[in-house]
Amino acid sequence: MSLVIFAVGNPSRGDDALGPLLMAELETQSLPGVTLVTDFQLQIEHALDLDGHDLALFIDAGTGTPAPFGFYEVSASAGMSITTHALTPSAVLQVHAQLRPVTPPAFVLCIRGDHFELGEGLGEAARIHLQAARAHLAECLALPEAQAWRQRQTHDRATSPAPECV
Repeated sequence: MSLVIFAVGNPSRGDDALGPLLMAELETQSLPGVTLVTDFQLQIEHALDLDGHDLALFIDAGTGTPAPFGFYEVSASAGMSITTHALTPSAVLQVHAQLRPVTPPAFVLCIRGDHFELGEGLGEAARIHLQAARAHLAECLALPEAQAWRQRQTHDRATSPAPECV
């Protein structure tokens, strides 16, 4: 199983550092078959990073996310217009689907953040949410398969739309 993990966020903007902080921890581990990609925001070029992978994970911070985090499957959005450099995970998947015949299953780990001010550090609540997300991610990485991850989702897309990360 080959997995690509994207961490998105700006370490200089308070709780927006949640994704990069979690990624920094992953970078210290030896994770066979795992490719790590960190950036301030998702861009159209990230669609190519999905190539050759069986599974994808997007890690980001979100303001409207239920505490401590949301974990849910995301798919390409056929009706999405790509008109900006900053994309959602669904938009990245849509670009990949337009370029390639097969797009891997993808999930979002959206960690609850509250303070995104420039120059601020990570808030105390965000530190607690990060600990919970770290534990959930470790359990997911122990069995990196789409079916296993579907059983670990915290959000049912059938009953309501998934929360969006910032």
